[in-house]
Amino acid sequence: MKKAGILGGGQLGRMLLQAAANYPVETYVLENDAECPAAHLCGHFTKGDITNFDDVYNFGKGLDVLTIEIESVNLEALEKLESEGVKVLPKPSALRIIRNKILQKQFYKENEIPTSDFVITNNLSELQGHGDFLPAAHKLALGGYDGKGVQLLKKTEDIPSGFDAPSVLEKLVHIKKEIAVIIAISQDGETAIYPPVDMVFDQRLNLLNYQISPAELPEKVFWKAEAIALKVVKQLKSPGIFAIELFADIDDNVWVNETAPRVHNSGHHTIEANYSSQFDMLWRIMLGYPLGNTDHILPAAIVNLIGEPGHSGPAVYDGLDKVLAMDNVFVHIYGKTQTKPGRKMGHITILSSEKQELLHKANQIKHVIKVISN
Repeated sequence: MKKAGILGGGQLGRMLLQAAANYPVETYVLENDAECPAAHLCGHFTKGDITNFDDVYNFGKGLDVLTIEIESVNLEALEKLESEGVKVLPKPSALRIIRNKILQKQFYKENEIPTSDFVITNNLSELQGHGDFLPAAHKLALGGYDGKGVQLLKKTEDIPSGFDAPSVLEKLVHIKKEIAVIIAISQDGETAIYPPVDMVFDQRLNLLNYQISPAELPEKVFWKAEAIALKVVKQLKSPGIFAIELFADIDDNVWVNETAPRVHNSGHHTIEANYSSQFDMLWRIMLGYPLGNTDHILPAAIVNLIGEPGHSGPAVYDGLDKVLAMDNVFVHIYGKTQTKPGRKMGHITILSSEKQELLHKANQIKHVIKVISN
């Protein structure tokens, strides 16, 4: 039986471990919180820091295969493990590019992958000289996650709110739709593409609000999105699961926004809505099995459960009983005991063959359930 490790024990690790029950695999998790959502589901839990070389190396050296839940891991340890024969998915070389937004944007440019114009700023002083580039999004090169590390700068007066650290200043695109495409690539280079999804963001929190799958796109936009996403993944030259976030502009051009080298919020619907979920697919890749079927069983919508403003403390899911009474609605609570404003606490998937029903239930659920504190 193969030994497989996950760096990180949050909600993604938890869902990945739930899918592992279908496979002959011994599971290991490294996380600094013994009460993390994944701790009670893995076969072996190690308390440690995923950013620390010794912790990551010592955790991984006895494993057959290793994957990540989040990008902020110790790359040097992963490179050493890979050199010693441990399969690391995604490859550290791909992770090094993706987790640094400066390197990621340069990668797109070097590989002729369409992405918005950008300039690199190393500090706030350099940013001051790019007022003519606005409106733009200012993104920290390292450490941004779940909407953190991004500032929208619309005019020169906004510049002082930018980041005084290495960052990317990206020219804003006139967006008509935000799309995500998840692609699986096996250790042999075989690929499988999940149908694109429409993403609707909470502009206040810069977090995914809800999404509809499959995306409603003109045929030429659909093919562009798939072709561009596939080019990103192939150029990274790494097996794994990749979520490529894209923009479709008012002229039906398609631009890459960002890439995530792991299972992703935009693919959570696949647990119920697709024959092979993104979590099932990653296990197939890690263990060397054939890729699964990415087709839809039914169209789906996702509503994220986000901590309410003004509430910090033990989590209470007000209205949960009303949501559980709805047909074809699936609730996923991530096991985080503490809520705070804007924190992702879970998601709800809705299945229906009718798009209007998906939209109606998504809006209904957003008003019915609230994550508050005692």
